[in-house]
Amino acid sequence: NMSSMDLEKLKMTGAGRAIAVLTSGGDAQGMNAAVRAVTRMGIYVGAKVYLIHEGYQGLVDGGDNIKLAHWHSVTNIIQLGGTVIGSARCKTFTTREGRLAAAFNLVKKGVTNLCVCGGDGSLTGANIFRSEWSGLLAELVQKGRITDTLAKQHDHLNIVGLVGSIDNDFCGTDMTIGADSALHRIMEIIDAIMTTAQSHQRTFVLEVMGRHCGYLALVSALASGADWLFIPETPPQEGWEDLMCSRLEGSRVKGSRLNIIIVAEGAIDINGKPISSNYIKDLVVKRLGYDTRVTVLGHVQRGGTPSAFDRILVSLGVEAVIALLEASPETPACVIGLSGNHPVRLPLMECVEMTKLVQTAMNEKKFDEAVKLRGGSFENNLNIYKLLAYQKPAPSESNFSLAILNVGAPAAGMNAAVRSAVRLALAHGHKVYAVNDGFQGLANGEISAINWHDVAGWTGQGGSLLGTKRTLPDKQMEKVVENITKFSISALLVIGGFEGYEGVLQLFEARCHYDELCIPMCVIPATISNNVPGTDFSLGADTAVNAAMEDLNFILHFYTYTCDKIKQSASGTKRRVFVVETMGGFCGYLATSTGIAVGADAAYIFEDPINIHDLTTNVEHLAEKMKKDIQRGLVLRNEKCHENYTTDFIYNLYSSEGKGIFDCRVNVLGHLQQGGVPSPFDRNFGTKLGVKAVQWISEKLTETFRQGRVFANSSDTACVLGLNRKVTSFTPVTELKDVTDFEHRMPKVQWWFNLRPMLKMLAKYQTSFCEYVPGEIEHVTKRSISIDCGF
Repeated sequence: NMSSMDLEKLKMTGAGRAIAVLTSGGDAQGMNAAVRAVTRMGIYVGAKVYLIHEGYQGLVDGGDNIKLAHWHSVTNIIQLGGTVIGSARCKTFTTREGRLAAAFNLVKKGVTNLCVCGGDGSLTGANIFRSEWSGLLAELVQKGRITDTLAKQHDHLNIVGLVGSIDNDFCGTDMTIGADSALHRIMEIIDAIMTTAQSHQRTFVLEVMGRHCGYLALVSALASGADWLFIPETPPQEGWEDLMCSRLEGSRVKGSRLNIIIVAEGAIDINGKPISSNYIKDLVVKRLGYDTRVTVLGHVQRGGTPSAFDRILVSLGVEAVIALLEASPETPACVIGLSGNHPVRLPLMECVEMTKLVQTAMNEKKFDEAVKLRGGSFENNLNIYKLLAYQKPAPSESNFSLAILNVGAPAAGMNAAVRSAVRLALAHGHKVYAVNDGFQGLANGEISAINWHDVAGWTGQGGSLLGTKRTLPDKQMEKVVENITKFSISALLVIGGFEGYEGVLQLFEARCHYDELCIPMCVIPATISNNVPGTDFSLGADTAVNAAMEDLNFILHFYTYTCDKIKQSASGTKRRVFVVETMGGFCGYLATSTGIAVGADAAYIFEDPINIHDLTTNVEHLAEKMKKDIQRGLVLRNEKCHENYTTDFIYNLYSSEGKGIFDCRVNVLGHLQQGGVPSPFDRNFGTKLGVKAVQWISEKLTETFRQGRVFANSSDTACVLGLNRKVTSFTPVTELKDVTDFEHRMPKVQWWFNLRPMLKMLAKYQTSFCEYVPGEIEHVTKRSISIDCGF
């Protein structure tokens, strides 16, 4: 880890350096957040930062296209889609003459550090430029355009790439900048289409972008429960037309009023022939006579406001600057990728070569290999989609019954988890019970059988359709046990927040008194607060911080929208600071993540204690900014960050100290943050967690079935299903006791706390980087991809 002294060394390294940043190729939501982060981190460490407008074309043309940036050059751009510095496809740069001009323009500015945000073509071009650099400078000296001294002063070019592409088709990184935002656009359209399709009993064929990569189509199909999917990596077998029509017909017979077919723009059949959306539409009309419509989403997927996830990827921009400053002539050009929730440094050309291998495999019709080369996450998504799409309810042959309940506050993604769990459990032959109102309902006998079609359409529904309460089981243990016996419940699946974890822990500890509780129990963490131990992410947390702007009922989806609108409304006024209270209990995840996503000036949380000196420093810092060209400020406060420094106290403090400089407004967002439609991530995440949980429960039921009954008394039969980095794991609730702060209802150590220095730095506070963990170098090979168990 870097220490505060390391930050001083970094500033010494940055002093006198010059960094240029450009965006190239197709635009992607989130590019502006990345440009902002690179610019501000560069300035923060003492470097000059230049913004290159119009991509490589601007680099070749030079002049006013290469502009020295200051801190406020990138103010108020984090919420904008596209790229404010422009992008262009430049044929000239593909020639040596073009690269010679580009080298001359950089040397004139003293730039030897280049950050390129674009796709594989743009990044490959950057690497060629780097490899030719010394030769280009020698030619410039020979032609008398620069001196030999100047050439020696700039004898090496450092390159770092950021992958900006909605297609998510770059090997080595879990997500590319823009892909999550594109999924938001797609899901918004699918949700709108599903309502009209149900009204008219229609079939919709949706064509989504992705070039030769099926990622957007695949995740959209998984998140929407689509009836059929076409992606280039897994072409349908001969006779697919009959099979597809049979499935569509079967769903109508069973009562479905709509069908959704998702087609990737590069979809092909087993012989490599393109499958068009219009061909599919004509097929359905001819064979089945269904009212069928085609919707080609096109470039709308690139548009709109970036999601919270794509804004939070500013962490990659910060890492890019550190990587540039640490680079040497011996260091290969790298691209900053994402591994789980951590930035990593990947050798650029290793990634490019692996990306090319995917297309080679498809050209050679080695489709299984192509899927594996896409990475563990892609393969996992595909396997779970196939599992759910091809499963059918089986006769109840297992003699096992599963009860599913939601516990705690409602959270987006709960219903997606219930749906996939119900259907997979039924496919395994289990009887499934729905429990209304959590542990309270389990004690009161609010238990009923739930069937395959009862959960149709649940994936996109917000809140908890089962109903949920915060009640814990310890006060009514006798009644809970009585109903477990009465309904012959063999296993429990609890989907909920901290109360869900704590409740299962109580049930586990009561096993010594009640044999009836010796059954497999699994917790799927679901809470907007993201405060359940045993997982990095809980269902609902992404919806809470994402930035899709259209639904004010989204948890922090709504919050992010409000902050953006607050900023816009303030633009017509003179200097205003907004103090906004977020939810989250004692856990500061929502406030921190949202603070990064909206570019807040401060985010006060319980885990990062504040005192009156800190508050005074913040007020003075904001007042100094307001005296110059900043017209507005935004301060977030987690609802339980401090017992005495309440939202009203902070509002009054800022109002009083800011008199004559700025005025203040306060917003308490309240329980609106718990509503709304799940984000694509939470739909996908919930669906996959429901499947993983039932697979684990089924295994435990088989393992513990002895002499006509289930008897599960070991610690590994009561677990939290968590996502840690990008690996799912089942951790016994008893093992989590030591890492849990029960008083404040959260884990003792939380990974996201490492984001705090970045939040402060981007707001121009002098801060220690002692918590910042720099990215590690990870090589990208067939072997590394084959063992990637991405989720």
